[in-house]
Amino acid sequence: GLEPGVWFRLCLGGLTGHRSFAGDTGVLVRPAEATLTADAVVRVFIDHGDRTDRTRARLKYVLEKIGVEAFLTLMEEKLGRKLDRAAPGALAPRPPFSRTDHIGIHAQKQSGLHWIGVVVPVGYLGVAQMRGLADVAHEFGDGDIRLTVWQNLLISGVPTDRLEDARRRIETLGLAIEANALRSGLVACTGNTGCKFAASDTKRHAEEIARWCETRISLDIPVNIHLTGCHHSCAQHFVAEIGLLACKVQDNEDTDPVEGYHVLVGGGFGPDAALGRELYRDVKAEDAPQTVERILKAYLAHRASPQESFIEFARRHDIDALKAFAAEAA
Repeated sequence: GLEPGVWFRLCLGGLTGHRSFAGDTGVLVRPAEATLTADAVVRVFIDHGDRTDRTRARLKYVLEKIGVEAFLTLMEEKLGRKLDRAAPGALAPRPPFSRTDHIGIHAQKQSGLHWIGVVVPVGYLGVAQMRGLADVAHEFGDGDIRLTVWQNLLISGVPTDRLEDARRRIETLGLAIEANALRSGLVACTGNTGCKFAASDTKRHAEEIARWCETRISLDIPVNIHLTGCHHSCAQHFVAEIGLLACKVQDNEDTDPVEGYHVLVGGGFGPDAALGRELYRDVKAEDAPQTVERILKAYLAHRASPQESFIEFARRHDIDALKAFAAEAA
């Protein structure tokens, strides 16, 4: 009974830092109604969420308290209409997609225009770089800069004959529109240089991992590596192919704890949604680059074929086997 076309599925309650994914509500949303629907979600949460306790101020807990159906009924009251529901089997499978396809130059639907995916190393931009990108967007594009959840950004509306000029200007800012298979999937949260909850300097350690591994390993398939500073999981370590959760490592009783990480493997999102499994605990930050190197070398040496992704490799083996493979690569 619904008009064929592109719709959004409404999923609610995800909190991967607490090992849970958003649940499909069975509701479909037309793209033109997405903003109003999101507004209704937020307003019901404001009415029924506990905003006095930051540990409970999440949508997940409202859904656990009143139930999904009651929440959807309250949304309908806010919207003044019934939500659209999907009949079983009504949805076509989601088409394949690549996590890194947004990087580089891509043709837009509008003839003669392109968008450029700019790589932002571990999500860090200086003031001069940000101002320079704004100039690029105004001079060569349509003035828009779009942010992505992968800490990179997009400049849209660039005509074909301005692409090379835009590329050169981006490169003079110390940025790039290309990245190797390791850096293209590298994500890091703010870390302890800007967040009181973080246990490690995640951005610096992510850069150290990238510099160490990219000169020692030739990856032909991108691997997502996410570093997050605490259990709040701002960098989504549980859904990374290789996730690092910051911790303090105590060498001995006579010294202060040092920065370190628990290392997880095999996490994924979308059609590959699953939580990563812990491979190592209490790895000192100074040892993290070599640890990731061994994991990646184990993958390249033992994958079933050149087409097997890291997720498929990690999920095909138990933790003991993965540790044994990594030990071989030491």
